Amino acid sequence: MTNVTIARSTRTTTTSAVFLLVVAAAALTGCGSSNDSDAKDPLKGDTAKAGTVVVGSNNFPESILLADIYGEALKSKGIKVSYKLNIGSRETTYGLIKNGTITVLPEYNGALLAYLDAKAAPKSVDETNQAISAKLDPKLSLLVPSEAQDKDAIAVNEETAKKYNLTAKSNISDLADVAKDMVVGGSPEFQTRQQGLKGLKSLYGLDFKSFKALDAGGPLTVTALQKNNIQAADVFTTDPGIGKNKFVVLQDPKNLFGFENVTPLTFRSGLPAAGVSVLNDVSSKLDTDTLVKLNGDVQNGNKDPLDVAKNWLASAGLS
Repeated sequence: MTNVTIARSTRTTTTSAVFLLVVAAAALTGCGSSNDSDAKDPLKGDTAKAGTVVVGSNNFPESILLADIYGEALKSKGIKVSYKLNIGSRETTYGLIKNGTITVLPEYNGALLAYLDAKAAPKSVDETNQAISAKLDPKLSLLVPSEAQDKDAIAVNEETAKKYNLTAKSNISDLADVAKDMVVGGSPEFQTRQQGLKGLKSLYGLDFKSFKALDAGGPLTVTALQKNNIQAADVFTTDPGIGKNKFVVLQDPKNLFGFENVTPLTFRSGLPAAGVSVLNDVSSKLDTDTLVKLNGDVQNGNKDPLDVAKNWLASAGLS
């Protein structure tokens, strides 16, 4: 997927449509503006300019929305913010925050832990965060986790669910005998992650017919599942399209996808104390139901994620 930076100062009323095209096609190159020049290239290795907090995101709509929420909350405290959005997967963004190119990044604690330690098997949110702290680069800090969780999950389309008598009470192991006849889709990195095909095979014995590299639970994956080009997919549990498209999400009794609380990850020296405080305040107000609604406003309502972020922060008393 081509890496893209959205320059905030050049937004217009058509930004929402542009945003959807960026996510769906990923065909644009980085763009910048005269007062956001440090955001021209999201992969540029320079550290953030003194006094500027750089908020980054991974390459899927919810991450961009959360980055907008974090960035606007920081601005409300008088902190100068620039953005590097839609950069790529964790394999890329972790390196960028570790070297100070990014100051703040929306993360999911369980997925971050799986990246840092594939063998970790925490049994609570606290254990998850403690295990992260033990493995995290010392230049980084994980702030207070929110109640909002967005887990990866395996979903099948309506046709496949009917064919194999799968319901919301079915679990991933119910695919063990039929996976050989199914194509599964997801982001390219899903093919090699423990929280991906490797874990599905080791924990649930799934050997799929083939894997189709698409996007991270985004429009390419949803469309392929709708059209039955794939029969199963990695989706995010806060995706409003699950119910809309009658996808069936399978239970994960062996907890492959763990705890996935939305949590700010920060480059310690780049974030002032006021920034830490306001991001913790954001986490205290953000829950799963809220995140599902905000995602729906962006993905189904075609609203600009920046506007959605601003409106929610105002309603939560955080702007």
